[in-house]
Amino acid sequence: MASHHSSDRLSRRGFLELGAAAAAAAALPVPRRGGASVSPPRATEPQAFALAETSIADLQDGMRAGRLTSRSITAAYLERIAALDRQGPTLRAVLETNPDALELASELDCERAQRRVRGPLHGIPVILKDNVDTRDRMQTTAGSLALEGNIAARDAFLVERLRAAGAVILAKANLSEWANFRSTRSSSGWSGRGRQCRNPYVLDRNPSGSSSGSAVAVSANFCPVAVGTETDGSIVSPANACGIVGIKPTLGLVSRGGVIPLAHSQDTAGPMARTVADAAVLLGAMAGVDARDGATAAAKGHIAPDYTRFLEPEGLRGMRIGVRSRSGRNPVLDRLLETAIATLRAHGAEVVDPADLATVGKVGEAEETVLEYEFKADLNAYLAGMPASVKYRTLADLIAFNEANRDREMPYFGQETFIASQARGPLTDQAYIDARAKCVELTRAQGIDATMDRHRLDALMGPSGGPAGLVDLVTLTGGGGGGGSSQFPAVSGYPHITVPAGFHMGLPMGISFFGRAWSEPVLIRIAYAFEQATKARREPTFIPTLELS
Repeated sequence: MASHHSSDRLSRRGFLELGAAAAAAAALPVPRRGGASVSPPRATEPQAFALAETSIADLQDGMRAGRLTSRSITAAYLERIAALDRQGPTLRAVLETNPDALELASELDCERAQRRVRGPLHGIPVILKDNVDTRDRMQTTAGSLALEGNIAARDAFLVERLRAAGAVILAKANLSEWANFRSTRSSSGWSGRGRQCRNPYVLDRNPSGSSSGSAVAVSANFCPVAVGTETDGSIVSPANACGIVGIKPTLGLVSRGGVIPLAHSQDTAGPMARTVADAAVLLGAMAGVDARDGATAAAKGHIAPDYTRFLEPEGLRGMRIGVRSRSGRNPVLDRLLETAIATLRAHGAEVVDPADLATVGKVGEAEETVLEYEFKADLNAYLAGMPASVKYRTLADLIAFNEANRDREMPYFGQETFIASQARGPLTDQAYIDARAKCVELTRAQGIDATMDRHRLDALMGPSGGPAGLVDLVTLTGGGGGGGSSQFPAVSGYPHITVPAGFHMGLPMGISFFGRAWSEPVLIRIAYAFEQATKARREPTFIPTLELS
């Protein structure tokens, strides 16, 4: 198992520094639910952080050796959040921290002292996107002021899995409000509750979304790993923009039970991490069959007991990987792709270039139709099951709330997508049935499956997206880098991994690997070997703006 441990071990001095820092952090008041983090004033320049770029394996090594405890680790991350999230660089990645996190960590330390260790996540802090229900003192709001005060009656199934695995639920992350499905024009990473989340590499750049805060939290070393959700690009795009690994699993591998929905045909939660190894650990803890989510029944027989088994440094050897066609309009992405292809070939992969998806460009309108229909149906069903204390029970209620609170909820952009979705009929409408059938046919049988069959491929690859755009609350250009590979794996429900691959003018970019349903083991093998060959991940430096000569 040593093959996937971090090569940069935390030094003894680092552990000693952490011990002192954690002791100070443990004495800090834990931030209250719903409020900004509480801490003494800090300088704008971030201080050196003893846990910077530390892996799950490193943290487990430290706890095994007695140099670390879950409480000291949790306290250190809480202090890091307090110092950087609402002051200093002011990343606004975290909506609230868990007021019980330190107590939970101490309980897990007691278990370890009694030689009861649940697995690789025992005592490890995890941050959740704020559309994942937690039965604790944190809210679940999708970033919207309309759901303030919503305390879930039950953990989401994936949270039940994480708690059972020994994870410490550390915080709720900011996000593009309602998973960026409120308006046709928006700024990724903006929510009514959290306001604008910022890219940790260059602060006036957008983190992309909708899992913006989860990506920023991982990249900025607020936690080892975080949970994001994706309908189309919402894990892989912010992972690309923030220089981390993101896995969008096969639909059904991870339950959506207790996750605020966008559209059941495409929604899934997935891991976000600084390394493929850490993402594999988190995926293994999250995956499981759940009676609350019928889609997970198909996962029986496809769930690996341990996804770290597929971490092979020489895993590119013998792999046959197809390159999705280039647009020819973005030389930055084309150069990134050429460099990645050269790396794959140098490490034993056979690259088929090009391996075109014949139906590219034919899916967009049908996908939009499906999402609008399903959003209304799925969100209304979720809201109807919320605690009685929540006032707003339908999409129509939310539209009215936003209009009545325009100054707080819609100061920059509106709710055209909400209104379009509200106008849709039931899921028995022929327009919906036809659109969904078209999506499936174009992305599966005529898309990914056809291309992989034709070229006898193990996986497909392409750029994850361009470098992050500027935060722009005037023209509302979104902030994503564009040119990504998310649509076909998202619409088909097939798996997709993005891995850091390089930089352009100080901004990170990733490479995507995707393939057939349930091919996570193959994709993890490829992504890990690519990661080990490139070591492209770099810690962010919180530069205010790019100095372009």
